[in-house]
Amino acid sequence: MINNRLVVIGGGAAGFFCAVNAARLHSQLEVIVIEKSNKLLSKVKISGGGRCNVTHNAPDILYMSKRYPRGQHFVKKTFNHFFVPDTISWFKERGVGLKAEADGRMFPVTDSSQTIIDCLLKEADRYNVKIRLNAAVTALVKTDTGWDVQLQDGSSLKTNYVCVAAGGYAQADKFAWLKAVGHQIVAPMPSLFTFNMPGNPITSLMGVSVEEAHIKIAGTKLQEKGPLMITHWGMSGPCVLRLSAWGARELGDIQYQFTAIVNWLPAFNENSLRDEMQGLRFTLGGQKMHHKNPFGLPQRLWQFLLQQSGIGEDIRWADMPAKEQHKLVKSLTAMECGVKGKTTFKEEFVTCGGIQLSEIDPNTMESKLAPGLFFAGEVMDVDGITGGFNFQHAWTSGWIAAGTIATR
Repeated sequence: MINNRLVVIGGGAAGFFCAVNAARLHSQLEVIVIEKSNKLLSKVKISGGGRCNVTHNAPDILYMSKRYPRGQHFVKKTFNHFFVPDTISWFKERGVGLKAEADGRMFPVTDSSQTIIDCLLKEADRYNVKIRLNAAVTALVKTDTGWDVQLQDGSSLKTNYVCVAAGGYAQADKFAWLKAVGHQIVAPMPSLFTFNMPGNPITSLMGVSVEEAHIKIAGTKLQEKGPLMITHWGMSGPCVLRLSAWGARELGDIQYQFTAIVNWLPAFNENSLRDEMQGLRFTLGGQKMHHKNPFGLPQRLWQFLLQQSGIGEDIRWADMPAKEQHKLVKSLTAMECGVKGKTTFKEEFVTCGGIQLSEIDPNTMESKLAPGLFFAGEVMDVDGITGGFNFQHAWTSGWIAAGTIATR
């Protein structure tokens, strides 16, 4: 019989946070992290363009919880146990300072994800957490004393406690070993993806970005505002990624075929912009439109929209024909872009779906169906928009599971 052993399945943020905190809180607990790949903390490494978006500088739990398309009520409870200030303190106590940027995202002051990785690995080393790579789980079998974790290589680990922090799976069949324990799985779907616009001439502007655009999906209530970037395949940027998170299921159900309506000037609608244009005809009358861009849009985008509206390079503001003005107003405030498919945004890739939340106790992270089985991170049906929200859920759930196991 094994006394006091915890096996953590998954060597990502949630799994590591559970492992190092459990080992620290209970010196007699043997903690083993098993990871199916040959890399630890791989998402931490690439998050935030290699800077690691550790958390979000949220004013309170209510504000934070509203950034989760799925799992809002669940995180509202879990954040009462471990929230943003706790994350900041935890890293600070270990010599890692975090800083907030204007948009609320928080990064290590070093601007390097390696700082976070080194901190977690050092903790694992300090508290003798054992790590096994290339160890994929095939089955969890309940025993009289706990669990038997069966691995692909034919070996198994006997343990009192298991914390599943295996991340999100793109295919439902990957959850088979958890369904076998009795858990219901909410079908996984991609979240945080970019929009493909094959054949759309706007892709010729790849690399152009605007600080604030407004996008809505035709025929739905989905809409979002924020920075937008044009790519060689379509559109990306925080605005698109957030929209994809809120619409993950709805857009998946229509096979990612829809019309995105873009307003490049969210301060205006069609009517107010038409009025503004009338004024500009007088104030800028003698100037050529291609050279005089009064809205602060990137020059390449402005000239593209003029061309799309049939406005030649020699047209002056005073001479803009009414028909072309109508087209320009439409292009600026309600440009229709056909979307056909999505591209995985590798860096922030998240799946929605996973273990049904009604089967997990948010105060302990323990399974309500199988005592001694815990969950942390993205394997649950919780996902946030881009901006540090998914990492905060990972730290919080890992912390709660660790604390519960240590007190047992």
